[in-house]
Amino acid sequence: MKIAIVEDEEALAQVLKEKLEKEKFDVKIAVDGETALPLIKAFTPDMILLDLLLPKKPGLDVLRDLKEEESLKNIPVIILSNLGGDEDIKEGLALGAKDYFVKTQHPINEVVDKIKEDLLNPKGI
Repeated sequence: MKIAIVEDEEALAQVLKEKLEKEKFDVKIAVDGETALPLIKAFTPDMILLDLLLPKKPGLDVLRDLKEEESLKNIPVIILSNLGGDEDIKEGLALGAKDYFVKTQHPINEVVDKIKEDLLNPKGI
């Protein structure tokens, strides 16, 4: 299973990548909003972890672009952001994100567990 991480905080992206690879996921990282879509198109991940505060192009714009692309619109997206306001969360979910995690409120292991749960047991069975 493949996961794309769109995250400009290099240390966080690397920790997530290592933890996910330990769980046998194939992981690629985009460090800004501009390189996210080309990476996702080439890699065709099973899930996308998306930060909202990105250089060059905001994460919500990346999410909009994903949902407009026929070949990408059904890939589940989990937002992982420092933006924790109700409006940010509502907008991210309204645009089609599957879940929304505020970085400061969720340890990385919890995020990895959610990814495993969603990908390995997508229907919640």
